[in-house]
Amino acid sequence: MINENSISVSNLTKMYGKTMAVNNVSFEAGYGEIFGLIGPDGAGKTTIFKILSTLLSPKEGKVLVAGYDVVKEYKTIRNIIGYMPGKSSLYGDLTITEHLEFFASLFKSDLNESYSLIEPIYKQLEPFKNRQAGKLSGGMKQKLALCCALIHRPKILFLDEPTTGVDAVSRKEFWDLLKNFKDKGLSIMVSTPYMDEAGKCDRIGLIHNGSILDIDTPEGIKKHYTETLYAIKCDKMYEALKAARECSNVKVCYISGNNHHIVANDNFSPEIFIKEMENKGLSNIKIDRISADIEDVFINLMGGKSNA
Repeated sequence: MINENSISVSNLTKMYGKTMAVNNVSFEAGYGEIFGLIGPDGAGKTTIFKILSTLLSPKEGKVLVAGYDVVKEYKTIRNIIGYMPGKSSLYGDLTITEHLEFFASLFKSDLNESYSLIEPIYKQLEPFKNRQAGKLSGGMKQKLALCCALIHRPKILFLDEPTTGVDAVSRKEFWDLLKNFKDKGLSIMVSTPYMDEAGKCDRIGLIHNGSILDIDTPEGIKKHYTETLYAIKCDKMYEALKAARECSNVKVCYISGNNHHIVANDNFSPEIFIKEMENKGLSNIKIDRISADIEDVFINLMGGKSNA
């Protein structure tokens, strides 16, 4: 069956008992693109990935993968997708070579033919091919799991939080690999709680509490932001958070990296803000007008609520 989208999700709903995990979600992902589902833990990402991978059935809605229905045609889908779950799918006592042979046998794939696809990763794994998975570093486990998901040369790759708990260097290497596979024509859907990874996707969907907040390219998402935004720093950053929230014409103040970000009203004055902060005992206050990043957009869509 041919479909113009690699993934098509319409009005998807899934509940666990009385808990709404996915609430009327709709989105599409095209062939040959990296589509990212961006959101915090508990947002519904893993449930959506399990439904797309035919491991769960939807309560309501229609879900197509490469034009095939996830409920009626799940056997066909399982042969054309690769799935890397958030929790490790590796066996600690099997070596790298044994993993590749085992997963190739599951799909009745020719391992030699598969090497043409996984070669960019396998070159990094080959020196450790006889090492058990349980003795590999986090980054190496991640690459081995990716090899296992690709061993049958799938058309679509699902990666559920593949870089969680991995160091920054390994994260960068992993995304470089994904771009390489995309350039070879592979369609990729990835989920992540890391807002900085959103910019590595062609398009993204922001998800929170089981609902999609916005869908667009990363740059398109940022252009949707219409608030006035400032970054502040000072000597006592912990005290500054509460103090800034009490200043004139400040809508919201939240932690963002090494700064606090302020969403300001139209009447906001940086000069008055600094004086108010100084009157509250803060010093060496620096304030700069900035452009929004994906995290700022996400917090704004949640109604200005953050974890701090």
